[in-house]
Amino acid sequence: MSTVHEELARRIRGEVPDLDRVAQRARQAWSRVQQAPYERAYLDSVALNLHSLYSGLERLFELIARHVDHTVPTGRTWHRDLLQQMARDQECVRPAVIGRDSALALDEFRRFRHLVRNVYTVNLVPDRMVGLVSALSELWPRLRAELLAFADFMDELAQASQIGERT
Repeated sequence: MSTVHEELARRIRGEVPDLDRVAQRARQAWSRVQQAPYERAYLDSVALNLHSLYSGLERLFELIARHVDHTVPTGRTWHRDLLQQMARDQECVRPAVIGRDSALALDEFRRFRHLVRNVYTVNLVPDRMVGLVSALSELWPRLRAELLAFADFMDELAQASQIGERT
């Protein structure tokens, strides 16, 4: 019998390789921007992949909020509130999904994603992306480890609930 916890762990583990590829593509496109700074298509690719990385993470965070915390933020600041929720322990429910340092760094990605969604790509400024791409080499491996550790926690919960059902 598959539990919500098992399904969530499976989903996280299934998304991590895709997020790996997206982070790698952003870094590769950025190296192309450095080689050909006037080739806007590379810059657009960086923006799209940074947007995609944050969006993928946020989808996972929403699933965790909905199925584990049983509360998803609402209102004008729900994106920021969701990120902060993932960085906090939910007493008697779960540990923090990501660390505070990760949440702080991701907040910049969240802001950039908002920018990409709301302006034309011709208005994107490379200087806004420098810090994000630079942060990826340290941030993504840490996030990856945090997500996989949370997936392990979900598996432990699933096993504990299955043992509880048998007794």
